Amino acid sequence: MAQQSVAVLGAGDFIGAGIVRKFAAEGFAVHAGRRNGDKLAPLLGGNVTGRSLDARQSEDVDAFLAEAEAIAPLALVVFNVGANVQFPLTETTDRVFRKVWEMACFAGFATVREAARIMAPRGEGKIFVTGATAGLRGNPGYAAFAAAKAGLRAMAQSAAREYWPQGLHVAHLVIDAGVDTEYVRARVTERIGAEALAAQPDLLMPPEAVADAYWTLYNQPKSAWTFEQEIRPYGETW
Repeated sequence: MAQQSVAVLGAGDFIGAGIVRKFAAEGFAVHAGRRNGDKLAPLLGGNVTGRSLDARQSEDVDAFLAEAEAIAPLALVVFNVGANVQFPLTETTDRVFRKVWEMACFAGFATVREAARIMAPRGEGKIFVTGATAGLRGNPGYAAFAAAKAGLRAMAQSAAREYWPQGLHVAHLVIDAGVDTEYVRARVTERIGAEALAAQPDLLMPPEAVADAYWTLYNQPKSAWTFEQEIRPYGETW
């Protein structure tokens, strides 16, 4: 049995799954949660457990983290819930704005709060929050997503300032990239052509590369912690 556990909230098909696989391969017991938990099937087994999770419900978040802690003491909690949507401002309904905020901001707050409650008494642990470029600057069509991700970033920074002195490494990761998925690859191919994309194999970011960045961050010593880390492929405009 693993001596420490990792909880991943938002263990989707790409970045989340990559993080789950990476930490499971490193010997951690990984508890994975996502909407539609039946889609976790390819990840489950060995060191990995998981279930359906509604991260917008703080009671469900609390129970999920308690389950991971019961498997083995929590070493890391990763909040990786997405909620990326694009609508013109005048077509962004109240419902859309609230739902995106609940998924990308409130759910992150609930996760970090409960992780801190578990970890702070023992004076160690890591809490990583997945952000996006939208949290740094808004763009046309992304009012709801940018507002939620900016709130998530500010919440994580407040938590880091509060809990670093107590031994908890809270960090915010900005993923400024087209992650290499079938959907993203098709869109990039439309824009630059298949030959151009084939000639630039590192233009898109594999989920495994994102997971490696989380692993590197996890292994930072207390004397050199990072709060905010931006990762992007070499060809990304920024």
